[in-house]
Amino acid sequence: MVQTVELLLDPALDAAVRRQWQALLAAGLPSQARHTGESNAPHITLAITDDELPTPVEEALPSALTLPIPVRLGGLLIFGSGPYVLVRTVVASHLLLNVHAAVARELRSSILTENLRPGAWSPHVTLAHRLDRGAVPTALAALAPFDDGIGAAVSARRWDSRQRRA
Repeated sequence: MVQTVELLLDPALDAAVRRQWQALLAAGLPSQARHTGESNAPHITLAITDDELPTPVEEALPSALTLPIPVRLGGLLIFGSGPYVLVRTVVASHLLLNVHAAVARELRSSILTENLRPGAWSPHVTLAHRLDRGAVPTALAALAPFDDGIGAAVSARRWDSRQRRA
């Protein structure tokens, strides 16, 4: 089962991302707004592991997370070869990269995917999963009114998919 370490956004930036989720939903497109679970929140994933985190690692994680971290949301990016994941990039500041590297050091080799390793990570906030190729122009049009967002990552959480809890 998957464990993640995620950064959560300040209230204003969180609300800005949620407005983008709603714009996609209003356009009849896939959107993170369709996930109505209490734990669904705009976030930046720092790490994913399939290992249960040992107590010493879990206890060390907070010291790796120097918060708050200024965050600037950038342009739109599409991951995958279809159906796509639509994301808002996060500018990879020196502070953000340092926190990411510190979390990776604490987790050691248990990071699952190559694209989350330091030097290969693309920080982002997910807007939608399973976007079809034909829907991309509509999604871009729905998100055109939104400017890049500026705010901060103010807290962190660990998501445990086995126990379905943050």
